[in-house]
Amino acid sequence: MHAIPTLPFYPQGFLSLAKNIGIKDSSLDFAIVYSTVRAAAAGLFTQSLFCGAPIVVGREHLADGYAQALVVNSKNANVATGRRGLEAAREITRLVAAELNIAPQDVIPSSTGVIGQPLPLDKFRRAIVGAVRQELRPDALGAVAVAMMTTDTRPKLTACRVGPAVLAGLAKGAGMIAPNMATMLAFLFTDAALPPEVLRPMLQRAVAVSFNRVSVDGDTSTSDTVLLMANGLAGAVDPAAFEQALTETCIFLAKEIARDGEGATKLLEVTVTRARDTQQAERLAKAVVNSPLVKTAVYGADPNWGRVLMAIGKCHEERDLRPERVRVAFGDTCVFADGEPQAVDLQRLRAYLQGPEVRIAIDLGLHDGEATVWGCDLTEGYVQINALYTT
Repeated sequence: MHAIPTLPFYPQGFLSLAKNIGIKDSSLDFAIVYSTVRAAAAGLFTQSLFCGAPIVVGREHLADGYAQALVVNSKNANVATGRRGLEAAREITRLVAAELNIAPQDVIPSSTGVIGQPLPLDKFRRAIVGAVRQELRPDALGAVAVAMMTTDTRPKLTACRVGPAVLAGLAKGAGMIAPNMATMLAFLFTDAALPPEVLRPMLQRAVAVSFNRVSVDGDTSTSDTVLLMANGLAGAVDPAAFEQALTETCIFLAKEIARDGEGATKLLEVTVTRARDTQQAERLAKAVVNSPLVKTAVYGADPNWGRVLMAIGKCHEERDLRPERVRVAFGDTCVFADGEPQAVDLQRLRAYLQGPEVRIAIDLGLHDGEATVWGCDLTEGYVQINALYTT
């Protein structure tokens, strides 16, 4: 069992609960977060063509830019479950809405876990009907973060102040992680007053430089969701200051997801600078962070920096790349520049690769585009987890 973490402070007006309803085992697997007033809201979802039933319903319910409750479960993704899955997602939102005396359209469902298995709807009914209001608490977001977990080794949450308001963020994700978004859920709650027409583009910008730049294994999930709710109880905030805090929060959670990748022992950060544009920088950084050969070299602390050049070089569509302009460094050690290998102390480089964080910097020498992406090493643990996931 995981210890329940706490936050130093919580946004006003958000009550939550988390408990076990027996979906698979005895760990926490069900949670609700409820705003005492209707909140402006924005959400971004997976681009998978096999998106889960909660994604379909969530998109519908967020169309008007408002929400008042989130209901989330782990251990079962409610994906590839057909009409029965959609009916289950809608019934769960109706049951929660009835208990909280709010509109069903203001409840956002979210599920994560095994694909292709029907939700045990009877367990949800027993957990919700007559058993919600008395269990809600103002300081239970840490328990919600635990209840969201699947193969995560630890909960991921943070909070910060923005003027008079608080922004709290929770996330889960460890495998099936690749842009755009990943097998990840991220929920952000604030008591700042911001309208829906401001929240959505703000969230899109924050996600573009955080969750869309994290990759564990190159596979994109069917259930990815980022939800932001702002109930306004703390009053107005400076939008620019809030967006900065939102972006920093999303980057922190994205890095925590990468750091906790399935079987991972190290955080891998790849930064590409002086690219033709941001898009090129992001493409090449992802090519490196997703390379199994780079990831295994990082795991083994093998100073085989040629694998980074391989990952860049396979991007054959980038016709303007010139090897003689490219510079590659691991930490503060330059290994390649001006088309030539550099004199490197391989023992020193190996010692650097043994640390908990490995940073690779790539300068393309073209223009001013840049991007940073995050990933992790590839270990035997990843294979073991995914070979035995459903059993």
